[in-house]
Amino acid sequence: MDPAAVQRRVNRLPTGLQAHIHRVVEIARELALCHGVDEEQAALAALAHDVARAMTDSELLRRASGMGLPIGVIDRRVPILLHGPVGAEILQQEVGLADMSVYNAVYWHTTANPALDELGKVVFIADKLDPAKIGSYPYLPQIRQMASQDLDRAILHFLTRQEIDRLNRGELVHPMMVETRNALLTASAEAGNSGAAVN
Repeated sequence: MDPAAVQRRVNRLPTGLQAHIHRVVEIARELALCHGVDEEQAALAALAHDVARAMTDSELLRRASGMGLPIGVIDRRVPILLHGPVGAEILQQEVGLADMSVYNAVYWHTTANPALDELGKVVFIADKLDPAKIGSYPYLPQIRQMASQDLDRAILHFLTRQEIDRLNRGELVHPMMVETRNALLTASAEAGNSGAAVN
């Protein structure tokens, strides 16, 4: 996949979204260095992660349906959750993305997935660590500190806080977020941590 082709798509996005993307690229580069992930691959996946973020709800639903992507109950209620899957498919079909690690990083950057590799984890948490999101996630400084040392712990903590907040507000929780948290919590317990890191 040609990074220049991705950059051209990013250049057509709203300026605020472009600024977010470039902040995420820098965070992804930093985390990649911390965790032995290819820095250029991480930067490319981060650059690509929000290519479909500016689409309307109706366009996301239409594109997802046309691409044969699974559309769950929560996706129909909150179509913006489809921008990762739709973006990954656009990159594959229209920009020549063949790297499945980058594809999965873009696809799952909103909800995470238990099968994410280290690159996918870097992109997921880098997206959440944009300083502009501190209003939505006041616990970001704590997550940022964790992320430089242990991606799984940072993601587990983030998902736990998110699920608690959403449940307290009576909001929907995407099943893949729940599944990812459960997988990470299970792995943490098996490693002898007993989930204490998220209390």
